[in-house]
Amino acid sequence: MSEIETRQIERMKSVLKEQRAAFDAERHRTLEERRADLKKLEEMVKRRERDFIEAISADYGRRSAAETAIAEVGFMIADAKHARKNLPRWMSVRKKAVPMTLQPGNAYVRREPKGVVGIVSPWNYPMQLALAPLTAALAAGCRAMIKPSEYTPRTAELIRQALGELFSESHVAVITGGPVVSEAFCSLPFDHLFYTGSTSVGRLVAKAAAENLTPVTLELGGKSPAVIAPDFDVNEAAKTIAWGKFFNAGQTCVAPDYVMLPKGREEAFAHAVLSEVRERWPDAGDNADYTSIISERHHQRLGSLVEEAREAGATVLQAEFDTAPPQGLHVFPPTLVLNPPEHIRLMQEEIFGPVLPILGHDGMSDAARFINSGDRPLALYVYAKAKDTARRFLSRTLSGGASVNIPMLHLSVPDLPFGGVGASGQGAYHGEEGFLTFTHQRAVFEAPVWHPSRLIRPPYGKMFEFFKKLQSG
Repeated sequence: MSEIETRQIERMKSVLKEQRAAFDAERHRTLEERRADLKKLEEMVKRRERDFIEAISADYGRRSAAETAIAEVGFMIADAKHARKNLPRWMSVRKKAVPMTLQPGNAYVRREPKGVVGIVSPWNYPMQLALAPLTAALAAGCRAMIKPSEYTPRTAELIRQALGELFSESHVAVITGGPVVSEAFCSLPFDHLFYTGSTSVGRLVAKAAAENLTPVTLELGGKSPAVIAPDFDVNEAAKTIAWGKFFNAGQTCVAPDYVMLPKGREEAFAHAVLSEVRERWPDAGDNADYTSIISERHHQRLGSLVEEAREAGATVLQAEFDTAPPQGLHVFPPTLVLNPPEHIRLMQEEIFGPVLPILGHDGMSDAARFINSGDRPLALYVYAKAKDTARRFLSRTLSGGASVNIPMLHLSVPDLPFGGVGASGQGAYHGEEGFLTFTHQRAVFEAPVWHPSRLIRPPYGKMFEFFKKLQSG
């Protein structure tokens, strides 16, 4: 461990101690204070939109400004506004019915902040996936420490500076550093730990948190399928699947990871996707709307996945591409792989890049069996003209979330919970679900000074038998 890493780890321990003391001194921020926190965050994002666009693009080498504007800045503004508007309802006490055998009495649930929470954010949407959990934490009245990804250092530093202007470190703090710092961060005794990233690292995060019995939310990933029913036009499906797959060059946890459609239509669909690519992202190597791969290591991994598929006999189609993009960019062209073997890495690992496997199915039941044979995906997309067909397919499968006839948009609906299931994650957030993630629902029963329950104390007799009969109906 380097001296710098040692200092960073000592600093975050000190910040945690400071935040705990601050929370103990002020356990319940008022509605007005929480709304003010969210308003400050919202206004900061609006004010520094250009700064975030430039920082994220610099970290990527080239990140589409439009994609940052819609998926990060716009998303965050909408998220904060939604929380401010609905916070009075979310914070309200929930009354509960009291059974006759416990009358008289009053039962209710208090929604209270958990305390000091940790947020570990990834590189693929480095602003949104740091600040959206923070929005939920501030709405819940918590203190928060954020550990951004080391893959996007400029964005991490901008977040640190921007939040430092809004909040004291006893309220919100940003910890920067590499894997050693991240590991130490996840080992801190937070009141809740929120992690977004890969499934493999998520397992390590869960183990580290378990040492402190820290509850965790794991927003992971997986192989999210898009399934086209026989009644749906493959040319129409290609238009939105291409957008969902190649947005951010496929570096999206809910991007369609592979497509299944009726056997015999694979090639027609592939050419429809390529046609869409040529129209939307011509000359991807030098197109400002087409995002670069985050690093050379990730770029090389994508290349090896495609080459393995090619060597295994799969047909590989790529959009026309300048093989010498501007210096310093790791651009990978939109790539389609037809009917790759199931055992290769392309079909076993989350791709997280602009490579789309296309497989044939023998009907919707066959597609459901294929999906159910693997880990539960984070998202599932079904294309069908008949709503009943889509709904039957959803009932045969299980995924974190789903969209019908469009990819990814379920995560943009503020009141829909977003999260995985099984290997694609545990827990959820967005909207009220995010508020509840960082909230302890405290059950309370209030009894009057004299309560009939004292009549059933030992020695048990006729009154106990009466209550027992009453309780059992």
